[in-house]
Amino acid sequence: MVDFYDDLETQDAATREARLFGALSAQVAHAQTASKAFQRILTGVDARSITSREALATLPVTRKTQLLEIQKATRAQDPMGGFATQSYGAAMPQIFASPGPIYEPEGTATDYWRTARAVFAAGFRAGDLIHNCFSYHFTPAGSMMATAARAIGCSVFPGGIGQTEQQVQAMTELKPAGYIGTPSFLRIILEKAEEMGVALPSVTKALVSGEALPPSLRDWFAARGVQAYQCYATADVGLIAYETTAREGLVLDEGVIVEIVRPGTGDPVAVGEVGELVITTLNPDYPMIRFGTGDLSAALPGPCPTGRTNARIKGWMGRADQTTKVRGMFIHASQVADIMRKFPSLSGKARLVVTGAMANDHLTLHVEGDSINDELITQLGGAVRDVTKLRAEITVVAPGALPNDGKVIEDARSYD
Repeated sequence: MVDFYDDLETQDAATREARLFGALSAQVAHAQTASKAFQRILTGVDARSITSREALATLPVTRKTQLLEIQKATRAQDPMGGFATQSYGAAMPQIFASPGPIYEPEGTATDYWRTARAVFAAGFRAGDLIHNCFSYHFTPAGSMMATAARAIGCSVFPGGIGQTEQQVQAMTELKPAGYIGTPSFLRIILEKAEEMGVALPSVTKALVSGEALPPSLRDWFAARGVQAYQCYATADVGLIAYETTAREGLVLDEGVIVEIVRPGTGDPVAVGEVGELVITTLNPDYPMIRFGTGDLSAALPGPCPTGRTNARIKGWMGRADQTTKVRGMFIHASQVADIMRKFPSLSGKARLVVTGAMANDHLTLHVEGDSINDELITQLGGAVRDVTKLRAEITVVAPGALPNDGKVIEDARSYD
């Protein structure tokens, strides 16, 4: 029998959409008034009208690169770029830094990052001791998991990173129920324990994140009595999705609205098509409205076999930022989207492929279509020149022929 973290996990789809989008317009209005950054980004938006996925899709996407640029531009006045709605003090007890650096606040809400749902799905329960090996300095990962564990009623040993022999000693003596951290460090700890001739029978479950968990490594853990589950979370928006005992993709968190869009655009893709994950949160302290993660994934059809009814994604499938330099000019995924917008009759995918060797680059725009004539091919070539300032050959392929991998720019040059 599967038990659930709360009743939200088994809501019907219509009730869930009504709950999330019923709160969305108020969140947009809050962001417009309390966040200086979103005052600018959402200028002219009528928050009362943002009550559906279709309406949400009309708002601009703020990507991680833009967030960093805005923070850098306002460092002297506001290190967080005007995105946080709280100021230093009791309402903002901790501040973290991700690479960039991008600064992120932690508020006072219980389970602020909403990661308790993932910790629970990995099998941890009240009364367990968790050995937390995410970093506790600079980045928020350690705090993200520690606050979640405490929300469930678990005790936490803040192991952090490094000091492998001491980690093994602490596990031997404290007997934690499981581990939270990166999968690679868990393997290092278990290998060190074997090297030391020490058994760790209490460690039977793990929640891992921050790296891929390939099936071979999952099996390696299972052979040593540890059932490892994944979650996908970021410092900007908290928990996005988590794995269940069904091990069929990742179930979306109940506190976010997730869209999958064509890279370089804000346009949602069809179910099953690979695209960039765009997240909207309902966090009042750090509202993120259509935050582009830069990560690729795809939706899975149907609900989770465990009975959880929220949508599922395949997990992390690569990065959406496909910026490539050709003949001294940068080409961005958004430019490929700009080219295709000039041809609304072409609804299929497109991919700009760079081939050749360095200093002898060749561009080819591959376009899906079944009725593209010579005139349209000429127009496409002109559009590529107008947008990128570079010439490209146009190749027409059958609808559905391009790979479903989220790529709109492919660098296939030889660097030998």
